[in-house]
Amino acid sequence: MLKTITSSIAALLFCLTTSVSADILAIKPDAPKSYTVKQGDTLWDISGLYLQQPWLWPQLWKLNPQVENPHLIYPGDVLSLSYDQDGRPILSVNGNAIKVSPAAADGTATQGIRKLSPQARKSLKNTKAITTIPLMMIRPFLTYEQSLSAEQIDGLPYVLGADDHVKNASQGHILYVRGQLQQDAAYGIYRKGKAYIDPQTEEILGYETILVGTARAFRAGGAEVDQPASVAVLDVKQEIRQGDRLIPAADGQSLPAFFMMRKPEQPLSGTIIDTTSDLREFSSWDIVVLNRGQQDGLKAGYMFSISRQSPTVVDSSRGPVYMSDASKYQKLMGGLDGDRIEMPKEQIGELMVFKVAERTSFAIVTGTKKPIRVGDIIGDL
Repeated sequence: MLKTITSSIAALLFCLTTSVSADILAIKPDAPKSYTVKQGDTLWDISGLYLQQPWLWPQLWKLNPQVENPHLIYPGDVLSLSYDQDGRPILSVNGNAIKVSPAAADGTATQGIRKLSPQARKSLKNTKAITTIPLMMIRPFLTYEQSLSAEQIDGLPYVLGADDHVKNASQGHILYVRGQLQQDAAYGIYRKGKAYIDPQTEEILGYETILVGTARAFRAGGAEVDQPASVAVLDVKQEIRQGDRLIPAADGQSLPAFFMMRKPEQPLSGTIIDTTSDLREFSSWDIVVLNRGQQDGLKAGYMFSISRQSPTVVDSSRGPVYMSDASKYQKLMGGLDGDRIEMPKEQIGELMVFKVAERTSFAIVTGTKKPIRVGDIIGDL
């Protein structure tokens, strides 16, 4: 039985022109004529085989905004690329073809486009459908990792002590918690980490919260001080200490396997302020923290370019000199003599936002031309 052709795959070849966006979905010269979807593939991988700019593949969804999730493709599906007599690309899945051509400026379908109809939302439950990006890379951040304000952290239930006289509890211990919990619910146990600081304003935007363990509540506790809640420690990543905070775990929540990759509705810029790795430089599929969040209008799925400021040059009487090469005395006296020339920023990669907090967000690097660093700038693609 033929599988339903998916809007996500048709979008690999779709060229959409509107008054707001001049983005063109350009087919790669070496795009394969035929490709068999493999276990472990993602829509991002497949898009990269066909498109110069893989992040543009979801634009076909604009033809039918009622469809919240596209249909799915599966390992074993065969994609075939061909062109019609007018040079328009045709993509077929398991022999069932769909012709892809531009839409009118008002977003209505034009001749040659198969307009989608609203259908029941599909999920990944009991399927092996491929996802947008590698979920294994972001699963811990979707389910546990947080960026919280000091006020949010201070308002959380916290560990008073254990059933043994230990300062560092581990698996098998019972913990007593000040605050009311939900009986039988699972909780992540967190420790307040470093501050996320805005490099421009030097404001604290939030705090890293480090997952140190998980637990399940078997006494809910009460509002009175002498009625602590009780939890059994299920797993530990680090030893649990008095004062560590509890947040309801995300057990049982479905992962957003399909992200609507798109440009922000309004121009946005910001800075990479941290990374989850301890490396000075990082690359594709590494996780970074941005100094922009919900209050700035950020949403999961937003795509940004990553740029780096080229070094400033002073055109001095002795010839061009990098500003950073000035001596301490020259910097104290105002720098080098000559014309100070600010060089342009150059794009070195792209990223996708996948989790948004109030003033910060987590993003995954989807492509690089050079290694990425903390301090690099995000902006429009």
